[in-house]
Amino acid sequence: MNHTSFSSTPSMQDVQHVGGNIDDFGMDTISLAGPLEAKLAAVKGAGFTQIMLSARDIVGHADGLDAAVAAVRNSGLRVTGFQVLRDFEGLSGHLHEYKIDIAKAMLDMCHALDCRLLLVCSSTSTHATSDLDAIARDLRKLAMLAVPRNIRVAYEGLSWGRTINEFTTAWDIVCRADAPNLGLGFDSFHLLATQTPLEELEILDPSKIFLVQLADFMWNEVRSVEEKIATARHFRVFPGEGVHSEAMAKLVRALHDLGYRGDYSFEVFNDDYQQIPLPVVAERARKSALWLGEEVLRRSVPLPNRMRLKQNRTV
Repeated sequence: MNHTSFSSTPSMQDVQHVGGNIDDFGMDTISLAGPLEAKLAAVKGAGFTQIMLSARDIVGHADGLDAAVAAVRNSGLRVTGFQVLRDFEGLSGHLHEYKIDIAKAMLDMCHALDCRLLLVCSSTSTHATSDLDAIARDLRKLAMLAVPRNIRVAYEGLSWGRTINEFTTAWDIVCRADAPNLGLGFDSFHLLATQTPLEELEILDPSKIFLVQLADFMWNEVRSVEEKIATARHFRVFPGEGVHSEAMAKLVRALHDLGYRGDYSFEVFNDDYQQIPLPVVAERARKSALWLGEEVLRRSVPLPNRMRLKQNRTV
């Protein structure tokens, strides 16, 4: 596979043998085939310290929920987040009550995993209202349900969402809801797909960005809603492997300059990766993390959480 190179930022190939700390970055289990334990081992073996989990990883475990939770805890990996609650907001009547029950079950699983973040993506349902205040009320209700479990809720705007389809409108909803544990889930794929200007990042409060998910893809643009969905679910690649490497580098730098110091997770849905050995996929992710952490961000020891703790002690 060819990697995009440009003068301002070295290509991923240039740093594939560089050592360093990649604690800022984590993998998502959706990039890997096989049972949960094998996924966890591959991610740990590549040097990552955190993992983004899908509910399917947990409920689909052959030995049940408790065994899945034990496997995650025994892996030593920190759980970046738990995904994904879909088509939650904007419903009414029995549909709303149904989704509340689903949300409670997901929050319970999230809590069992000692995970502090639930990802929610914007609704695509034709049964949901487009009223922004109603959407905000539902998300505030979800956030309040998460408070007793000490869980934060990250709201992500899908690029094919019915009403909320850019991070700018997702941010509007987060502000309207005004809940301390409700923030933004930011996915680079949707920014690239909608071609939202990078300058729009300036409206964001970095403390309310709860998660940044990163992925690239192999064509310059997506021309329809159907192509967006197909690309997002089947043809993503790791940062540094696609044709938008320069845009990805600018995005990560812009988020850093804005003040974001949270987690980055590789949200890479790719059917091809499901057909090659897990360690090979995890190594591709490791190279991507090193490219971003050591070359794009120019950090040989990227430990933002520890840096924040040090700053807090001096206040």
